[in-house]
Amino acid sequence: MSIIIKNGRVVTSSEDFTGDIFIESETITAIGKNLPHKAEQMIDASGLLVFPGGIDPHVHLEMPFMGTFSSDNYETGTRAALHGGTTMVIDFILQTQGKSLNSALDEWRGRSDGNTFCDYSFHMAVTDFNEKARGEIRGLVEKEGITSFKVFMAYKGALMIDDRQMIGLMNEVRDCGGIVTVHATNGDMIDYLVAKHRSEGKLSTLYHYLSQPEITESEAAGRFVDMAFYTGVKSYIVHLTCEGALNQVREATMRNQKVNVETCIQYLLLDASLYENDFDGAKWVMSPPLRQRKDQETLWAGIEQGLVQVVGTDHCPFMWEQKLMGEKDFSKIPNGHPAIEHRMELLFSEGVKKGRISLNKFVELTSTNAAKIFGMFPRKGCLGIGADADIVIFDPEKKHAISAETHHMNVDYSAYEGWEVTGKVETVLSRGKIAIENGDLKISKGHGQFIRRST
Repeated sequence: MSIIIKNGRVVTSSEDFTGDIFIESETITAIGKNLPHKAEQMIDASGLLVFPGGIDPHVHLEMPFMGTFSSDNYETGTRAALHGGTTMVIDFILQTQGKSLNSALDEWRGRSDGNTFCDYSFHMAVTDFNEKARGEIRGLVEKEGITSFKVFMAYKGALMIDDRQMIGLMNEVRDCGGIVTVHATNGDMIDYLVAKHRSEGKLSTLYHYLSQPEITESEAAGRFVDMAFYTGVKSYIVHLTCEGALNQVREATMRNQKVNVETCIQYLLLDASLYENDFDGAKWVMSPPLRQRKDQETLWAGIEQGLVQVVGTDHCPFMWEQKLMGEKDFSKIPNGHPAIEHRMELLFSEGVKKGRISLNKFVELTSTNAAKIFGMFPRKGCLGIGADADIVIFDPEKKHAISAETHHMNVDYSAYEGWEVTGKVETVLSRGKIAIENGDLKISKGHGQFIRRST
């Protein structure tokens, strides 16, 4: 079907004008003012914003963790993403220690293929780097289009690798043209503090936060940045939360090093005082934990300074019953919170409407930069001739409140319950098809495609 979007305020990472977009099949074929093209369907976007579909490069759908699984699967998670204006997600495959990378890929494909509403790709989390894993890297990059590899500097015994393995992985990924991403926290120090607090009978939710002080993140970030500099690999820090860690990146620029940085919407808006609310604070138990207000100020400044390029979610929801696993011991609370549906509207409301960022910066943070960093641009992340018609039509003045009663994520509470937001997703197109219209889902499960990425 051909579609023309008329009279919208078209916003990209570099442009801002009133005009029209013409779509044929799955792609954008014309952009301009007063286009003469005839289409089978016309959408009047007068008074509305039109920008590229969001890309969330950090989600965990149906992820095994602490003896359970995150509560959003590929069906419910990608459906919720579309409702919030996100048209592409990148999930994390977790290698099982002792098994191959390709066996992990097969396992995750068994969950995802045919079950998604929006497009998706994978990062490969390497938890057991050995000679067999080394031999699989090039095939994943060149044959599968999986060009990003994650390492964990925490979760010893399950996900964490040591510095020797990390150097080996960095060298191999560099030679294949890929990128290494990192969960940068000092796992040994965190494990020590967790054990110390438990031995002292300090088991409340607050001690999740106190077991991961800022130094555990800043030290690990600095170590990763140094190893990336030594090896020359393209690098990316996921969910960076604090001043100390960002200063490690800032200092790296003084030796002409480029480190890509992602923060998440929760670290811009929420702070550690939530952990003082008895067990209710479990809603925000994630790793790294929420930080102080001074860290929020640092992250907003880092965005404006160009040190932070992406705002993701680390979406990893658990039902309240699952969170109750840690009611008597903070170390048993499944880590993660729901956000995939609200990232775009929250960042617009708290960022653009409050004058912290421009509209162009908003598009960079939510879409364009992720597409460029992870090898999908210009197919994704832009409104350009030949690009996939992943488009959001957005009412910048519509006010509404976030609530578990109205969200589409498969979780029975909201991390932002009652939060007043200005700006609402009205219509979402995914590869040229209307996916969301006036709050209604218009496409079927299986519409989403796996996107092969390049180096």
